[in-house]
Amino acid sequence: MYQYFTEHKAEFEKHYHKRSNAETVFAMIKRKLGVGLRNKKEISQENEILLKCLAHNIIVLIHEMCELGIKVDFNYCAESVFMG
Repeated sequence: MYQYFTEHKAEFEKHYHKRSNAETVFAMIKRKLGVGLRNKKEISQENEILLKCLAHNIIVLIHEMCELGIKVDFNYCAESVFMG
């Protein structure tokens, strides 16, 4: 891998950056929502993981809304999505 890194540094860094982002997201989820899973059945564990990912995305969106002062009209968004 070191040889590949030295010969194709830009390509290597592009892929490594994706990996770094994924690891950062997993660390954020574990830090905020806990490491372990509470469910015993595999399908329940999958659902719990998906819910943790959804909760993480909502947390990040709310943080950015507050940080950047973005005002979102959720009623308009809901109407445009669900009312067509």
